[in-house]
Amino acid sequence: MSDHDQQHQNFETLAIHAGQAADAQTGAVVTPIYQVSTYKQDGVGGLRGGYEYSRSANPTRTALEENLAALEGGRRGLAFASGLAAEDCLLRTILSPGDHVVIPNDAYGGTFRLFAKVVERWGVQWSVADTSDPAAVRAQLRPNTKAIWVETPSNPLLGITDIAALAEIARGAGTGVRLVVDNTFASPYLQQPLALGADVVLHSTTKYMGGHSDVVGGALITGDAALGDELAYHQNAMGAIAGPFDAWLVMRGIKTLAVRMDRHSANATRIAEMLQSHPKVSRVLYPGLAEHPGHEIAAKQMKAFGGMISFQVKGGEEAAVAVCNRAGLFTLGESLGGVESLIEHPGRMTHASVVGSALEVPSDLVRLSVGIESVDDLLADLTQALG
Repeated sequence: MSDHDQQHQNFETLAIHAGQAADAQTGAVVTPIYQVSTYKQDGVGGLRGGYEYSRSANPTRTALEENLAALEGGRRGLAFASGLAAEDCLLRTILSPGDHVVIPNDAYGGTFRLFAKVVERWGVQWSVADTSDPAAVRAQLRPNTKAIWVETPSNPLLGITDIAALAEIARGAGTGVRLVVDNTFASPYLQQPLALGADVVLHSTTKYMGGHSDVVGGALITGDAALGDELAYHQNAMGAIAGPFDAWLVMRGIKTLAVRMDRHSANATRIAEMLQSHPKVSRVLYPGLAEHPGHEIAAKQMKAFGGMISFQVKGGEEAAVAVCNRAGLFTLGESLGGVESLIEHPGRMTHASVVGSALEVPSDLVRLSVGIESVDDLLADLTQALG
């Protein structure tokens, strides 16, 4: 599919076709799994399609990377072995010792761990800001700031950041300050940060992109061709690439991303409304609720509000843990974004690494990844879990 064709096609069509032309030799309509490490050369240096070694490039991964770029409206997509591998490649590409990054005050625990326990030892400085408040982000900027890091919606507090406002702050801060947006919770179907001014988009493709809890992967997408080349150089030099079968699984998931996200969002809206009126729930965090402080911004920059909900339980930590343990149809487990519904206690599970830090989450918090099952069955399970 040519770039011209892609510019005139809608998301649902691109999800199925971008980067995935029928196989030239056999006519196979699904990109094959090129489970291969090396490629025959037609004479020394005579590469077929540019392929010589699968760390550097693999046809299955190329198809996924072209698809990712199309879905986010970028010029370059890169697929990695995990979301954190993608983050690591990005940080080592755009930062040097002595540089500074502003990170969210409710960042994903693995992201916080990467900054606090790994990147900091390399000489990179970081500070925390409430990214939902542009003034708070601006106040954290330093002469050596090179990146502003954003999750929106955030994990697990479902905070909303005005991407366009922070893009303006990054541009006004001088050359070299890049806005990085983790788009995992929204997916490119619901939100496209590059169009709002972001420099780089990050995904854990493990989540909604794969969508079936059967693959681990990550991705970076940028609209800057030069930055894309730098990221590709580091991807090859560091080697944490997506394998061909993992890339194929993510592509298979992406084909149904639009219809899944519609159902995730619809189910989550019903559940958030139920939780909001439940006597044992003290607070519901879901950007689709009018009471959410980021509701208006989310409505402006998102197509719908996604499938992630967090809520606080009256009775404190033990009551919240008990709700997680009593759930049945909601599976007790980490991760998110699959077709099945999950429940977890962030303070003891996904966000245990931030306990005692400025990013510590409330101990009475429960996080839901709302799946695509019958919403009536999900509502019944949560009702019994809450007692």
